[in-house]
Amino acid sequence: MTVVRCENVSKVYGNKNGTQALTGLSVNIKENAITGVIGRNGAGKTTFLKTVAGFLRPTQGTVKVFAENPFHHIKVAENTVFIDGTMMFPPTLTLKDILQEAGRFYKNWDVQLAEKLFSYFALPCDKYHHQLSKGMKSTFHMIIGICARSPLTIFDEPTEGMDSAVRKDFYRTLLKDYLAHPRTILLSSHHLNEIEDLLEEIFIIHQGENRLHLPVDEVKNYAIGLTGEKKVIERICKNREVLYKREISHQYIYVVVKNDLSNGERVQVEGDGVKISAVSTEDVFIYLTQQKEGGIDDVLERS
Repeated sequence: MTVVRCENVSKVYGNKNGTQALTGLSVNIKENAITGVIGRNGAGKTTFLKTVAGFLRPTQGTVKVFAENPFHHIKVAENTVFIDGTMMFPPTLTLKDILQEAGRFYKNWDVQLAEKLFSYFALPCDKYHHQLSKGMKSTFHMIIGICARSPLTIFDEPTEGMDSAVRKDFYRTLLKDYLAHPRTILLSSHHLNEIEDLLEEIFIIHQGENRLHLPVDEVKNYAIGLTGEKKVIERICKNREVLYKREISHQYIYVVVKNDLSNGERVQVEGDGVKISAVSTEDVFIYLTQQKEGGIDDVLERS
């Protein structure tokens, strides 16, 4: 079942000459999976997630969540929790009060887990939200997002301000609770290496567009590295898209291309003295979202 369906979605802030955040984006997010929404800063991740959550109306295109238009839709709202660093709460409520109100609002709320996490992370129950540090706010938001157990759970860069130990605890808690209580989770980040082990699918947004959306296993095998003599590599890459290229010496280069070599081509390539190597998912993300011309190597060469 598809929970989120976006077709040719664009979002412009301001008038028609304003800032273009999404550009003809189409994607389907399936039910009961953890999907990583990955992109560089300013790629359009937050705009996409807020549009899915019903906070923003798209300028063009169609968005369906649970088969409904999500913008200010009560069914979508009551089945969605959206967690980010800008969450605001009534200043007169303590953290304990907020958790109690969350229990009244979210129908799947797990009060026992919330209390256990609250105690484990040593959050001060008598403090007010605005008194917390950035890291403690993120931890508090994380507890709400996990314990709500909403059918659609959205985390937008949820670990901002957390130290590494708390981030690891968050990822472990999220995965364990998801396995016990499956739901559709969208988790955005620009640090794919941190969340890769959690994910079942990876959705890469670049300049407001769908750059790639595949299961994690397919992303891991999406590209290969080729190292060898420049003339041999150039012949191999003649009709292929080169994702990345780096000169090793005057004669040797390293390139990254899509992993579509047949077994016969692999044998021939290796016979020509070319070394074939794996490419990490993090590097695939970097290469798919980097500038095609004028990269950092060019800058350094000109300096």
